[in-house]
Amino acid sequence: MDRREFNKLMGLSGLAAAAGLYTGKGALAAGSLERVKSSGTLRIAAVADGAPYYQKMVTDGSWRGFYIDICQKLADDLGVKLSILETTWGNSVLDLQANKIDVFFGLNPTPERQKVIDFSGPVFKNAFTMVTKKGLGAKSWSDFDKPEMRIAVDAGSSHDAAVTRLAPKAQISRLKTASDATAALQAGRVDAQCLVLILSLSLRAKNAALGDIVMPTPADFTTSNAGFRREEDQSWREFVDGWISKQRDSGFVKKAIVKNMELVGVKESDFPPGFEI
Repeated sequence: MDRREFNKLMGLSGLAAAAGLYTGKGALAAGSLERVKSSGTLRIAAVADGAPYYQKMVTDGSWRGFYIDICQKLADDLGVKLSILETTWGNSVLDLQANKIDVFFGLNPTPERQKVIDFSGPVFKNAFTMVTKKGLGAKSWSDFDKPEMRIAVDAGSSHDAAVTRLAPKAQISRLKTASDATAALQAGRVDAQCLVLILSLSLRAKNAALGDIVMPTPADFTTSNAGFRREEDQSWREFVDGWISKQRDSGFVKKAIVKNMELVGVKESDFPPGFEI
């Protein structure tokens, strides 16, 4: 091999190495923030029947929901287009791990999830509430924490954990699904069902006669966060985390939530006193 051939080969190798920053394993090494900027696309996933978080329109396939609004603003602020992959709540973590998406909004950072993916700080705080039978009168967690109080929860959920922690003296019915717990309330087998605020408002909008919504004092919250594929370069997670904090402080997140609750028939006036994000 003469010198000209050697220089040509080395030049091609250099180009291939540079290209590797944007393809294959090199994309992961460079980090997701670099990939989003260089590709001009922010890849998210959404749940078709996840209103008010996400909703896919049957008529034209378009998307809406408060996390769609939030992700669209993130894309706009980055100067890139938004690409949406349809997924399920259960598959969203797998989509992150498989590098199908750059971020997924709407995950609670459970210990099991924290073992495999990274999280932002809270996008919003989702208060625990009680949907109670009419006229129950309980207002505080101590009111619900009584042996005669019957509370339904979906077994193993954040609702289950909250009631176990805050009302351990109550009679807790741990049922298979949240729908089963609602059925128990409707049938009069329990006095209350624990649900996070977004779900309790949605439930009562479907059935106004179901009962009252109480946000027991002192208020207790779970959080809804953004999830990220775990990678050595943390610049993408740090960027989005800082961006989320700014949108919370500006009021944009709360505005997006209140606006999109209309998808499930909830008006701003339906929110209980003390609602905050």
